[in-house]
Amino acid sequence: MNFSGKQTRNRAFTLIELLVVIGIIAILAALLLPVLSQSKIRAQTIACLNDVTQLQLCFHLYTGDNNDFLPPNNFVYDAGTGQPFAGDVGPSWCTNLAPFDARPDGIRNGLLYQYNNSVPIYHCPADQSTLEIPGGNPLPQLRLRSYNMSQSINGLNYAGEAAQYFPHYRKLTTIRNPAPEALLVFLDENENTILDTQFGIPVAGSNEYGTWWDMPANRHGQGCNLSFADGHVEHWKWKVPKVVNVVTWPPQNSQRVGNDEWDDYHRMESGFLQTLD
Repeated sequence: MNFSGKQTRNRAFTLIELLVVIGIIAILAALLLPVLSQSKIRAQTIACLNDVTQLQLCFHLYTGDNNDFLPPNNFVYDAGTGQPFAGDVGPSWCTNLAPFDARPDGIRNGLLYQYNNSVPIYHCPADQSTLEIPGGNPLPQLRLRSYNMSQSINGLNYAGEAAQYFPHYRKLTTIRNPAPEALLVFLDENENTILDTQFGIPVAGSNEYGTWWDMPANRHGQGCNLSFADGHVEHWKWKVPKVVNVVTWPPQNSQRVGNDEWDDYHRMESGFLQTLD
């Protein structure tokens, strides 16, 4: 049987047409990748804020069960010797050595773990730092912990003469200066300074004022997530990247504040500082 009409045939793309399509795809990818990257940062920031919120809830549940006493915050290492300070005794909210402990015992034996049996809430999803062997040799496993508690929260007074400038609270209802909504509790610490489970910086009046003993994290789009004694959480963005210039073992714990980052330092200081009436 004969059919009339034009015979059709498949037509292949020319090289020019293929190059145009590839070029369009490349342009679209270039436009979408930054958007996807920002979306990932936002998602990790939200997840991290949720972790800090969960820890803060554990903090308040502990005080409710213990006649208003704040969780002990006594796990402090001397970075110079790699050993605990002399006063580092008794239980603490956590006893995990962030760079070295591959097992979660320090988290599970901490006083807050009973209120939330989830080890992952101690680790920021944006923290990609891995465990290491003392001496600095890296291991492939991610660390278990990214968060620290302020030394103003029932912390060990290990700072010598500088300790007198820190408010030091043992009970929730005694927090007055700073007010509960301004007093730091948990925060995301820089992976190159975190060691023990207590965070502190020297404040005005200390001989070491203007140095970072511990440094806040630089994750989440050059920022850090924090919780406060009244229970709320915040995301702080830094004016200057928080980068440890010299990473050694023991961890660098006395880095001078750069001339352009004093605003960031004062902002951190406000979460510890006891203002004079």
